[in-house]
Amino acid sequence: MAQTPQPTNIQLHSKSRVLSLTFDDDSHFDLPCEYLRVSSPAAEVKADDKPVSGKQQVNITAIEPQGNYALSFVFDDGHDTGIYSWETLYNLGKQQHANWQDYLQCLKAHGIERNSNADAGQQQRHVTILYFAYLVNKLRKESEELTLPEQVDTVKKLIEHLQRRERARGYLLAAEHIQVTLNREFSESFTRIDDGDEIGITPVTPTPPAAPK
Repeated sequence: MAQTPQPTNIQLHSKSRVLSLTFDDDSHFDLPCEYLRVSSPAAEVKADDKPVSGKQQVNITAIEPQGNYALSFVFDDGHDTGIYSWETLYNLGKQQHANWQDYLQCLKAHGIERNSNADAGQQQRHVTILYFAYLVNKLRKESEELTLPEQVDTVKKLIEHLQRRERARGYLLAAEHIQVTLNREFSESFTRIDDGDEIGITPVTPTPPAAPK
């Protein structure tokens, strides 16, 4: 029997509510805390026919090793009884898309809304965007204040939003051409954006890329 891959790096991105896992077979997974919470292997969760819901804003406040074979997570909603073996975490990563679709279908079958009441009333996000180097001249601005659409809640979605808005100049903001910081710290594509954040966009090369033909 093949041995389950072992984790080589475990990193919690608290702001983004994402747990990043890298295994020794070079697999890498970014697992939202919501996904981990609703997939909890805890007996009381498994025994309930109804799926867990209203966990879009849930976060992990502590990670506790269980020997050399598993982790347990302390979630900020008080749940802390699930033990996630390496095999469980690996399979949650490998089967993430299918598992998530099954979860959404299960919610629908039970007539349950995924969003909690708190999520539904989430405030708008007002952010400051700073541009650097040649972007200042190309986009004709050093900075701007934006109120983001509700669905633009991560760095990746923000950059895609800005690309669409800039139209013919959008290629300047392609992911391979820029580096993005959030509150002066390097960000990932999945890094969440909150109200009041400062986003810096810096080119990775000293000269602009050629416009696509």
